[in-house]
Amino acid sequence: MVLMLILRNLAIILVAAKLCGLLARKLKAPQVVGEIIAGLIIGPSLLNLVVKDDFISGMAEIGVILLMFSAGLGTDLKELVKTGPVALLIALSGVAVPLVGGMLVYMGFGFGTPDTRLYEGIFMGTVLAATSVSITVQALKEMGHLKGKVGTTILSAAILDDIIGIILLTVVIGFKSPDVSPVDVCIKTILFFVLAIVLGFALYFLFKWISKHWPHSRRIPIFGLVLCFAAAYCSEEFFGIADITGAYVAGIILCSIRDSEYIAEKMDINSYMIFGPIFFASIGLKTSFDHLNGEFVLFSIGFVVVALLCKIIGCGLMARICKFKGPDALKIGVGMMTRGEVALIVAQKGLSVGMIGSEYFTAVILLIIVSSISTPILLKILYTKHAEID
Repeated sequence: MVLMLILRNLAIILVAAKLCGLLARKLKAPQVVGEIIAGLIIGPSLLNLVVKDDFISGMAEIGVILLMFSAGLGTDLKELVKTGPVALLIALSGVAVPLVGGMLVYMGFGFGTPDTRLYEGIFMGTVLAATSVSITVQALKEMGHLKGKVGTTILSAAILDDIIGIILLTVVIGFKSPDVSPVDVCIKTILFFVLAIVLGFALYFLFKWISKHWPHSRRIPIFGLVLCFAAAYCSEEFFGIADITGAYVAGIILCSIRDSEYIAEKMDINSYMIFGPIFFASIGLKTSFDHLNGEFVLFSIGFVVVALLCKIIGCGLMARICKFKGPDALKIGVGMMTRGEVALIVAQKGLSVGMIGSEYFTAVILLIIVSSISTPILLKILYTKHAEID
């Protein structure tokens, strides 16, 4: 009986997610937006066809781990090093300003209790820290500006932005419990990344050797998946670090081997067909409108406005300081303001450990939709008015 319910729920989720995703793409919106909306439609908020249970939660968690593994695999370390110093400064500013802005908005509305308000506010700021560059990349590619100085800087800064955001998420979640020692959290975090670097080099050469002797063989993506799951498990079980951090590091380790694209291709099949749609639909499934009153509507609007402006100000101002001309600095700020998968992942992690309630997902989803639609439009306007300045 339980198996039949699982099969029924999977069938409903997958068909709804794909149909809504295709519709979103037709409307020039990201497919992920359609998949989230699918979850809202079939979930308790509207039709109540599917209720999120432990099985769906487990599948969604695997989905988010695979997404972060794929994000790591897609990292271009050479490009990261090339534009490193400037991109790092832009990324740091692009994290710090939204972090403070998100925290002030949350605390300004007086949500939470006096004891938890600061941590929860910092977490809401952490949600705003990440950048989803996929929409920006697609827009720049269509306009023929992806390989320019601005496009390269945006791409590199966004990658560093996400790395910083994940580290920040790890630290913030580690401080959740009042019994946890801040010193212990910092020591465990540092120890994890030191071991990740040391073991990462060893594993990189091992996979490089495997890729050389058995190129494009099925064992390579299988071993890569094993590394992903093992890193996710060890990071949370032994270091108290979020499992998605371990998965992301596993992807970084493998991103420079010859068969990294082959591994990513195989991962994308699983993610595209089942785990990705379930994860994004699950966001909609657990989004609650029960607490959606006038105050939460006002908070959601303020949250979105602050999120967009803080990225433009933080990244754009730092780009200007780094000698970019005014119009190009503005392009970088606008290009960095999209939020997507990583913001969802951070919000999802916060919900799973009790940092925030499900009602705050409304603001996150609204942010993703607004930023995903507005960014390409604004970039096109900026590039039409101002050609890139070398």
